[in-house]
Amino acid sequence: MKTNAMRILEVRKIPFELVTYPFDEEALDAIHAARAVGLDPKTVFKTIVLVDERKQYRVFCLPADRSISMKKARSLTGSKTMELVKLTEIQNVTGYLRGGCSPIGMKRPFPTFIEEAAFTLPFIYVSAGRRGMQIRLDPQDLLTAVDGVRAEFT
Repeated sequence: MKTNAMRILEVRKIPFELVTYPFDEEALDAIHAARAVGLDPKTVFKTIVLVDERKQYRVFCLPADRSISMKKARSLTGSKTMELVKLTEIQNVTGYLRGGCSPIGMKRPFPTFIEEAAFTLPFIYVSAGRRGMQIRLDPQDLLTAVDGVRAEFT
């Protein structure tokens, strides 16, 4: 079953590989996804959606084993405050469920920042838009697919 993320990559003729794995409703994080597939967590990127004081949403892609520096995120976006989008709102904002939130193909395009560490790797994995599915692709191709920005924010 194709996801919106996969359709967008196909239309743009961006090469990718789909990787599936069994997921656990109690462990939907990127570290679990990396372990389930036997991958280094440095290569599996999680998608974090933040909202600022003006109700503007921003997407951040970062390695599973890292955390966002809110100070750096605020500096990058010119925001005074930023917080995680509530889990009860994530599907309404992005069109994706928690644990299956892809940076590609959200309901609306949001400014997307990809951690600079991605560009030291030949390929990375991001959610394909469904739990238990990851897309393997070149980080530069991800940048192109989401019209993103390279940045350091971890």
